[in-house]
Amino acid sequence: MAGLATQMKDTSWINILIFAAFVAITLVVVFRASRNNKTAADYYAAGRSFSGGQNGTAIAGDYLSAASFLGITGAIAVNGYDGFMYSIGFLVAWLVALLLVAELLRNTGKFTMADVLSFRLKQRPVRIAAATTTLVVCFFYLLAQMAGAGGLVSLLLGLDSKDTLGQAVVITVVGGLMIVYVLIGGMKGTTWVQIIKAGLLIVGAAAMTIIVLAMHGFNLSTLMDAAVAKAGDGGAALLNPGKQYGATGTSKLDFISLALALVLGTAALPHVLMRFYTVPTAKEARKSVVWAIWLIGIFYLFTLVLGYGAGALIGAKEILAAPGGVNAAAPLLAFVIGGPVLLGFISAVAFATILAVVAGLTITAAASFAHDIYANVIAKGKADPKTEVKVARRTVIVIGVVAIGGGILANGQNVAFLVALAFAVAASANLPTILYSLFWKRFTTQGALWSMYGGLAVAIILIAFSPVVSGGPKAMIPGASFAWFPLANPGLVSIPVAFFLGWLGTVLDKGLESPAKAAEMEVRSLTGIGAEKAAPH
Repeated sequence: MAGLATQMKDTSWINILIFAAFVAITLVVVFRASRNNKTAADYYAAGRSFSGGQNGTAIAGDYLSAASFLGITGAIAVNGYDGFMYSIGFLVAWLVALLLVAELLRNTGKFTMADVLSFRLKQRPVRIAAATTTLVVCFFYLLAQMAGAGGLVSLLLGLDSKDTLGQAVVITVVGGLMIVYVLIGGMKGTTWVQIIKAGLLIVGAAAMTIIVLAMHGFNLSTLMDAAVAKAGDGGAALLNPGKQYGATGTSKLDFISLALALVLGTAALPHVLMRFYTVPTAKEARKSVVWAIWLIGIFYLFTLVLGYGAGALIGAKEILAAPGGVNAAAPLLAFVIGGPVLLGFISAVAFATILAVVAGLTITAAASFAHDIYANVIAKGKADPKTEVKVARRTVIVIGVVAIGGGILANGQNVAFLVALAFAVAASANLPTILYSLFWKRFTTQGALWSMYGGLAVAIILIAFSPVVSGGPKAMIPGASFAWFPLANPGLVSIPVAFFLGWLGTVLDKGLESPAKAAEMEVRSLTGIGAEKAAPH
């Protein structure tokens, strides 16, 4: 591996050139897109001007994050079958989004998740709660992307894995670029970056998949046998469930907790939900999700080949020893099968992946603060749209700085794993309230607040006292030991608790919400009548 790392270091200038070319092209696109940003609807929802196909491609670009490309490929290379469960969970989750959320949300809201939740509940407290959960989920997701950026670029530039200062500089540069994209381009610029990136990522992954399969006679069984042989003693565990989540009863529970978080989290991710507002009609919102499912499903099939390919051609020990650890599997595989040019292309794609996703997260968080907190709570609905967009842009800078700091602290963690934590927080804090609001007429403001704040608090507390943060060599604070919650992912406990709190808060609430508003929301969510740029169908 030392020789491979040295060779990669020798070709780092090619990687830098390809990075620079991608950044230059996307900045031009963002500048061109920004010329039409005249209103709040332009800045937050791209003027609702994207078709279902374009938006579906952008959703795929948003969703296929550093976790999907770097984390899952590495997880499959190291843990085999158990690593592939991330792919399955991320994909199946889209059925929940398609069947229960996408169209209804598009019909009911305007810019943010809080628009839906406050439609028939008390505006002020619900918007504050929704904005709070949105900002926390976005922060967790940003941590994952920033950590991926640090590991990836360190590997490409030949930085030592212990060179924390160099990696901190890399994370700061990524954060700075992200701020520029969002400040200038808004949702329209961000969407075009995501469309370009999704196309490049799928093409790059397809090329690598074909090369890996060709090296093994286009036979998946031969490829898996090669991965088993490379792993040596115990390599057969790569083909069976249980390598990562089967040694103890606790790890089996951890697997169930992870699966719950992945399957239920997608339909509650604020930056995914916000994408449904960029299309003109509910029909296009549905089409968006269908496009996204196809593109994401095809990509996750590629990760199976890439993961076992990395296991067969490089080996788990070498991957874990590289700068970036498990996240280095995809770039290392690109270098082995295609040399410095393919490595440069794949790395630029991975870098683009991180930039596009953090831009989407940042504009979501900024829109939530500016639209929900500033415009509707502080200014009480009387804010001038231009002022609201100014507040959003200032929020972008603050979020960028916080994300850079958090990314430096989280550097070195498995990116797919960090994203799973973000999914757990989203599923706990947002999903129960979204579903209750859309489908339960009796649901009240108190139920919404108990569910959002309770789910958020339980998820955060369990993460803070879990093995992820302390109590082991791979923890965020390896020297400390204050973990009393045994599971690495809190979803198994926090999601049911949040649903229960939403029910309990509503049942114990003496006051009733407006039945007329509940009926109006039901009609609007199902038919689209009265929605933004609505077209009844």
